[in-house]
Parts: sequence; C-alpha cells; structure tokens
Amino acid sequence: MHVDLTRRQALAVAGAAVAMLSTGAFVGPASAANDARDQLLAFTGGVEPQMGRVALDMPEIAENGNAVPMNVIVDSPMTDEDHVRRLMILADGNPSPAVATFHFSPLAGVAQANTRIRLGGTQNVLAVAEMSDGSFFMDVREVKVTIGGCGG
Repeated sequence: MHVDLTRRQALAVAGAAVAMLSTGAFVGPASAANDARDQLLAFTGGVEPQMGRVALDMPEIAENGNAVPMNVIVDSPMTDEDHVRRLMILADGNPSPAVATFHFSPLAGVAQANTRIRLGGTQNVLAVAEMSDGSFFMDVREVKVTIGGCGG
C-alpha cells in the first residue's frame, strides 16, 4: 500500500505520534510509554521524527507475543551522501521498550531488518531511522497480541 502525504500532513502525523508518546496515550502501561518517549528523544537528540521513508511491516494481530515477525525497510539510496546510519525499534508497552538498534553504512546497499520481536501485549511498535544528514523518519504500527510474551 502506498500513501501519498503532503509535507504538512506528514508533520501533523509525526507531531501527533510524539504527542501521544508524551501523554502516554499509546496503548500500554504509562511508565513504559514514558520510557519509550524518553528513549525516542534520546535516540533523536530531541528532534521530532517525520512520518515517511520508513516502512514497518508487522501483523495486525499476533496470536503469541513471544515471537512476532517484523520487517522494516527505509527508503534510501544508501550512498555516501544519503544513507541510513541507525534504525531503532521501540515497543511502547514492553517493560523495556527498546527492542533493537541496527547500524548501517552505505556499504549495506539497503537499510532493511527482518527479525522476530517479543511483545508483552497489545501495543504500538515504532521504527525510527536516523539519516546521514541528521534527519529522522519513522513509522508506527499497532499490534494486537492475544497471548503476551513479556510475562503477560
């Protein structure tokens, strides 16, 4: 699915996502949402990430939170001038929201990661990419978990 957003719409969505993180409005325990927000801001150095360039693919419903498949790819030419430096995955309802951080260089050719992650219940998963020019992009997916993977 391809969605065309204007710059203004993308900024509005990114602002809403950051606002939801800051108020704990995302699904999950308030302390985990606050931890996710703190870790997001630490990763970006306080810069608000924009929606776009990151495509996070996860199931809408996961029958078991112990091993939820995740695929994330960042739209980047991966040249010396324009590439992805880091990609952070956060799960705002997990006791420890920072799931993984992937590091890339232009030699990678593509900024993509496939793995399975553990989710402790229904929550939002965020993928945030740091680009070589210092900008940040993100995508968010809500995953409904029927059997928790982090003690739930």
